[in-house]
Amino acid sequence: MQLKPNSIADIQRHSGEWTLVEELHELDHKRILELGCGRAELTRRIAEGGPGRRIAALETDETQHALNLEIDDLPGVQFGLGSAQEIPFERASFDAGFLFKSLHHVPVEHMDSAFRELARVLEPGALLHVSEPLFMGAFNEILRLFHDEERVREEAYAALLRAVEAGLFRHRSQHFFLAPVHFADFAEFEARIVRVSHMNHQLSDELLAEVRERFEQHLESDGVHFLQPCRIDLLSAQLG
Repeated sequence: MQLKPNSIADIQRHSGEWTLVEELHELDHKRILELGCGRAELTRRIAEGGPGRRIAALETDETQHALNLEIDDLPGVQFGLGSAQEIPFERASFDAGFLFKSLHHVPVEHMDSAFRELARVLEPGALLHVSEPLFMGAFNEILRLFHDEERVREEAYAALLRAVEAGLFRHRSQHFFLAPVHFADFAEFEARIVRVSHMNHQLSDELLAEVRERFEQHLESDGVHFLQPCRIDLLSAQLG
């Protein structure tokens, strides 16, 4: 297992995460937990991807959770307000678990508790899919101007390793990929990334101008295209 490759050139696969979810998991007729569901984009794809999929999708941000509750066309999805370190379900309630780029948003002091909770609510042998953005690449270099996540991403990986070493999970496989990220213009980047409700970034006019300048260096006729390096660690629960 490794935190990240030596360079982006070492990552050969260009793929959206959904493609890998389909390859790595059999989710039909499964009870599924998603932590940090955000705008529920992958929640929707999982729910609509096959029969009998029952999903509990938790989010800590109250603003985004309120928006998710307005979704009325996903009958198999239960949206809830809840954190990884205090999962509001009984032991062995789920057959699969997903954290899509959300582990590093768990407070560092609660990351170990989050893995203990995940081991508790997953059935023994259930797969836990943990994806994280890597601290590398052009997109990352813009983000770090106002939100440097190097430490929390390293802490998240260290917590995952501790969970394996403690026997809570077995490490099954690791996958690196380059996920396409597109913004039509800086206004979209600002709305989706800078002004996202769960982060509440406060940028000075000077810093916002610097971020915009760096962003627009990548501008093409149809917007800005990034390839975001990501890692998936696939674990299997050992306790339940």
